[in-house]
Amino acid sequence: MPEHLRTLFFDSARWDDFVFRDDDIIIATPAKCGTTWTQRIVSLLVFDSVDLPQPLAHVSPWLDMLTRPLEDVVAELHAQTHRRFIKTHLPFDLLPFDERVTYITVGRDPRDAAVSRRNHWDNMDVAKVIEERVAVVGNEVVEANAPSSEADWFREFLGDSLPSLVRTLDTYWQQRHRRNVVLLHYADLQRDLVGQMAYLAERLGIERSRSRLEELAPAASFDTMRAHARDVAPNADQTFWRNTTDFFRTGSSGQWRDLVTDDDLGLYDARLRELAEPEFAYWLEHGTLG
Repeated sequence: MPEHLRTLFFDSARWDDFVFRDDDIIIATPAKCGTTWTQRIVSLLVFDSVDLPQPLAHVSPWLDMLTRPLEDVVAELHAQTHRRFIKTHLPFDLLPFDERVTYITVGRDPRDAAVSRRNHWDNMDVAKVIEERVAVVGNEVVEANAPSSEADWFREFLGDSLPSLVRTLDTYWQQRHRRNVVLLHYADLQRDLVGQMAYLAERLGIERSRSRLEELAPAASFDTMRAHARDVAPNADQTFWRNTTDFFRTGSSGQWRDLVTDDDLGLYDARLRELAEPEFAYWLEHGTLG
């Protein structure tokens, strides 16, 4: 991994001078692997309430995103009196490490992430994102890398996004035995949301009864998040989405079976074997550690 990463959306250098608190939480996932879902779950655990004090994008800001001035984001975090939980899509080795901080990542079947990424780009007003970025960092040239809408969109994913997704998650996989690194998986959250919330609460040192988690969990369902998209969707106040509600499109898995050809799946299987050792590859696709 490079020591510094700057893309259309983020700059890892924005973490360089950030001052942590003892109980900070970093939610660090590849894009389209359940970032917002995890932020919502953590909000329920931290606040012990389905209500948010302000939109989730400001409760749990994306520190390294280049569409808001860094000083504004840091000031927002500095003013928070609750336990802070901060969003990023950076790999573990591009974040500052602090034993006091809990790092949460989320795996997802890369084929599902590919479908979600394609839908995400279709719903994004890229011109608006670039406009906001230019206002913050100036008019530098950065490639957007939007997926094609043509038949080869999945092969483009294999060439660019799959290696990045696997490398990012592998940096957390290699640290999974640390007490302050937590690995969740999209499929496990789908199978047993309350159970995964209980596991995460334990890892975060938050005491919540099973009955209380059962009361909170419906607020983290996709139907409920979609109904409250203005408060839960990322960057909703920056009008980055053609339809904010459609950010929460389905939250389902397995759509790739109807969209990806057998030949492309063969290429995917071969590429994944090149990028990930077998145990890690199995977890990527299916979840459930140990």
